[in-house]
Amino acid sequence: MTDSAPRSQARTPWRAVFGGSIGNLVEWYDWFVYASFATYFAGAFFPKGNDTAQLLNTAGIFAVGFFMRPVGGWLLGRFADRRGRKAALTLTVTLMSASALLIAIAPTYDQVGYFGAAVLLMARLLQGLSVGGEYAASATYLTEASQPGRRGFVSSFQYVSMTMGQLIGLGLQIVLQHTMSDDALHSYGWRIPFIVGAVGAAVVFWLRRNLLETEVYTEEDAHQDERGTMAELLRHRKEAALVIALTMGGTVAYYTYTTYLTKYLSNTAGLSKSDASLVSFCALFLFMLLQPLAGSLSDRIGRRPLLITFGFGSMLGTVPIMTALSHTDTFTGALLLSLAALVIVTGYTSINAVVKAELFPTHVRALGVALPYALANALFGGTAEYVALWFKKGGAESGYYWYVSACAAVSLIVYLIMRETRDAALSRDRADGPAAPGKQRTTAV
Repeated sequence: MTDSAPRSQARTPWRAVFGGSIGNLVEWYDWFVYASFATYFAGAFFPKGNDTAQLLNTAGIFAVGFFMRPVGGWLLGRFADRRGRKAALTLTVTLMSASALLIAIAPTYDQVGYFGAAVLLMARLLQGLSVGGEYAASATYLTEASQPGRRGFVSSFQYVSMTMGQLIGLGLQIVLQHTMSDDALHSYGWRIPFIVGAVGAAVVFWLRRNLLETEVYTEEDAHQDERGTMAELLRHRKEAALVIALTMGGTVAYYTYTTYLTKYLSNTAGLSKSDASLVSFCALFLFMLLQPLAGSLSDRIGRRPLLITFGFGSMLGTVPIMTALSHTDTFTGALLLSLAALVIVTGYTSINAVVKAELFPTHVRALGVALPYALANALFGGTAEYVALWFKKGGAESGYYWYVSACAAVSLIVYLIMRETRDAALSRDRADGPAAPGKQRTTAV
């Protein structure tokens, strides 16, 4: 740790990890709760009819939220570069709390017709704005608040917190499924997790107010007028394009085996909703534990080997895994196949945040991570569930498996030709490229 590091952080080396992650947990809890409870509230906002059609409507609104993420990436990424990582982290969790509360109190179709769906849409747009900035603010904060030799390990906690948020949502769903009747869940029980999310975000708002800013950001004296500008991002358009390309395959695979998995197991494989939720919970719990291990491994062998392993695994393994999942009718079989898929995805999730942050200099890092990543998620991650259901409705569900494989193949090409970022210095002049050793100064974690 540098001599100039604040003493309070010297005494609490995990404070940055906790502060950067706990809000991320609540953000993604709210984000994923929408997907995991969609089977219960889909009928509340749309006319009664075909179950798949109702899910398509709710999945469409889910996808629309992703298209707000580039706006959030631009506005909040710029905000994080100009006002600081701490300020951006506090703002994003405030927006998420408001959006969760909106969903919790939204009126149903029987009460006000399509106005309830309009409230749901507005809440999802607000969530998209928030998450579009949260990812970059969290990624840059965790990356900057760690030493070069531990950046992969520390940044992996971003997906630990994201997965933990989803686990809490799924865990709450399992509890409600075993304590409430199916009719009660469809009637009003689905509102409970959104109320929990709104309260949790309010708590995190208070916690994040006590965060310390990263040294890398506070020591950046040059380029004050260029912080977070689009003109400056265009100077790094090659890196921005790289973020989009390397995200493409990873985000489709991630959302396939997380948010869409529960629906797939119940809607295609034929498992009960409760069994499908339990499979997802167990697989995601083990997936969460793998993130720090893989992140630490990347600190030793580099980022590219993990990304390349994911690329090959997803390209070659998606079709057989998804096909096998569609025919499984046992809890154990579904769990093993789901876990196999998530082990492959770990090669991407554990390090994607740090790789993107390491590509950009400090004064445009948050915007450089936020906007390209949000664009890739809007195009590929946010539409994954909708595309999957579209293939299913068209009677060619296996076409989606090949779609996921093709996206992974495109990203694999990028992984094979991109430079290694493990040893990149975070504090560097924009004209220098990767800085010489000795320019980096971060809070030790």
